[in-house]
Amino acid sequence: MTETNKKMFWTKVKRIIRTGFFNFWRDSTVSLASVLVMMVTLLVIGLISFSGAILNTTLVELKNKIDINVTFVTSAEEEAILELKHTIESLPEVSLVTYVSREEALTLFKERHASDQSILSALDELGENPLGAVLNIKARDPAQYASVAEFLEGGNALSPDTVNIIDRVNYFQNKAAIDKLTRVISSADKLGFALTIFLATISILIAFNTIRLTIYLARDEISVMRLVGASMTYIQGPFVVLGVIYGVVAGISTLILLLPLTYWLGGTTESFFIGFNIFSYYLRHFLEIAFIIMASGIFIGALSSALAIRKYLKV
Repeated sequence: MTETNKKMFWTKVKRIIRTGFFNFWRDSTVSLASVLVMMVTLLVIGLISFSGAILNTTLVELKNKIDINVTFVTSAEEEAILELKHTIESLPEVSLVTYVSREEALTLFKERHASDQSILSALDELGENPLGAVLNIKARDPAQYASVAEFLEGGNALSPDTVNIIDRVNYFQNKAAIDKLTRVISSADKLGFALTIFLATISILIAFNTIRLTIYLARDEISVMRLVGASMTYIQGPFVVLGVIYGVVAGISTLILLLPLTYWLGGTTESFFIGFNIFSYYLRHFLEIAFIIMASGIFIGALSSALAIRKYLKV
């Protein structure tokens, strides 16, 4: 590219950018309406990010509440229990195994029933600890508890002298609840993904039609530019720049609006969604959310403008 061509190229670029800004300020009412609609679009995208974070946090909390307890007979030796604990920890499905000794189990039992004097009196009358040691098992995924339970029931929990030291595994008592929660988690994942795609599509369509209206109002100007021989790039450029300006202004406005909005909702979400404070999340992930919103605004604005003007260019 020669020096003259370079100068002409940058001159055209400057004119396109200047025309884009001129159109933005010239049609201030239309620009304001377009920015407001774009803000709604970006707010939806921001809320999608927040809802995804809330869903993930809730699902993690639900998964953490699922476990199975293996209760041992009172005569089981601690060495045999710890050996089984080590074996269970080596299973690929298992993320954590916690050992609760007989003494600890008795202490926890007394704490849970501290207000029930009849139960405490019955324990005193027994004169000995009736509780066995417990292994609390957490799987990596709720769907994997069945295989862990099958492992325990398949003769793998025998002590060295071939005596079964397990009294009970509560998975089989809680199987229906665990299966139901597994289905809920799976359905929530699918619903969250489908809702994200749906809202994102609606948002893009709203922005597209708004910018299309802006271009429609300038259809006479576009026709004149085509008659005088202006290139398609030169005609398209200012409208793409206009779309980018809409996206940038709407993005900045959306980020500012989210501050009081998330602050107002912070206490509600913290009490309703297991300690998730949406305001704290917004502050911690501000750069990430700002990038998503700004990039979305610029992309939607530029793409919508480029597609909307194709009708008038007859490309």
